[in-house]
Amino acid sequence: MRALSCFLFTLCFAVCFTAVKGQGQQVRVDFYKDPFTVVVDRSVMVDIPQRFSSESFKKGYAAVNAAKSQPIIDSLLAYKQEHQLNDWLYYQLVRRVAQQISPKEENYGRYTFYKWFMLNKSGYDARLALTSNKVIFYVYNTEDISDIPYFMINGKQYVCLNIHDYANANLNDDPPVPVNIAIAGATGAFSYRVTMMPDFMPEHDIEKQVSFEYDHKKYYFKVKLNTDQQKAFNNYPGVSFETYFNIPLSKETYGSLIPLLKKNMKGMNEQKGVDYLMRFTRYAFLYENDNDNYGKEKRLSPGETLAANYSDCDDRAALFFYLVKEIYNLPMIALLYPTHITMAVEFSHPVGYPIVYKGKTYSICEPTPQVENLGIGQMSAKLKSTPYHVVYAYEPSGR
Repeated sequence: MRALSCFLFTLCFAVCFTAVKGQGQQVRVDFYKDPFTVVVDRSVMVDIPQRFSSESFKKGYAAVNAAKSQPIIDSLLAYKQEHQLNDWLYYQLVRRVAQQISPKEENYGRYTFYKWFMLNKSGYDARLALTSNKVIFYVYNTEDISDIPYFMINGKQYVCLNIHDYANANLNDDPPVPVNIAIAGATGAFSYRVTMMPDFMPEHDIEKQVSFEYDHKKYYFKVKLNTDQQKAFNNYPGVSFETYFNIPLSKETYGSLIPLLKKNMKGMNEQKGVDYLMRFTRYAFLYENDNDNYGKEKRLSPGETLAANYSDCDDRAALFFYLVKEIYNLPMIALLYPTHITMAVEFSHPVGYPIVYKGKTYSICEPTPQVENLGIGQMSAKLKSTPYHVVYAYEPSGR
């Protein structure tokens, strides 16, 4: 009897599996630690011609909106909630699902259409616009975003999510014309803030050797990183310094670095410990200007800086800020010069050259290599008479 039950179960499973396959396409995205899976019904597969037009996108929307597409949206939103994905990291999942449904290299217009559809049905106000030969994908955003195109509709800012697919394109030469498709409930703003880093696939974990010298002693670190986490920020734009500085490390990277830093700093007073972190950030990584390294300005998150072969001043400022915040949680300000950014920390007793901001006194902590071997409170000679702006001020809560 038990054997018969097992046979019936096996037969039922095979029939059910075949039925699922018959209904459509099994989509699986292995990017975050837990795979995302969903069955895409055949009715969702719509025709967007290679030579797309406003009318073809409107017909495509009418077709997919009438199809059995809600299970995709429900699965995406459930995964987003379960894994607490911020909008940018949710969009990385949406991109990969769209790639599974309609590969980018086969039909770029249709691939972009599916991204647009899934974001809208997830509650975001996303728009399509067409130039003579491009489909431009925008989303409503209320933040200060630089280095990507945007346009205004009724006083609302829409930023471009896919300009990286059109290298060196100047949209002013070929202005995009919006595709007018109204979608109920698609009113939410998209945010670039990343306040929680999800777990990525452990199969793509790597280990990087990092070392530096402090007080005539060599310190060694084995930092755990993940190649998928680096990919998640490939096209991340220039965000405000507040948003940028507060991108966290992953759990694995944090666990491989922060406890060891704390151990090495045990017995040091606050000022000595910050000096240790300043010199770690300054000397454990090779320096190279972004324009030489990437051909453009690119701000690296703390995790990216740890992974990169080279980094510049803003990358190190963000990493230094993160380390000091995590270990000491001291008030800090970021000082932006015309060609440089550096940090200043508030100690109980100011050290060296004082930086006064809103009635509080901070001490310069230079996390980027300079010609001079600068200690806390010492400023590079070339900056002493150069004007700066405070672009971010951090005040720990409860102080």
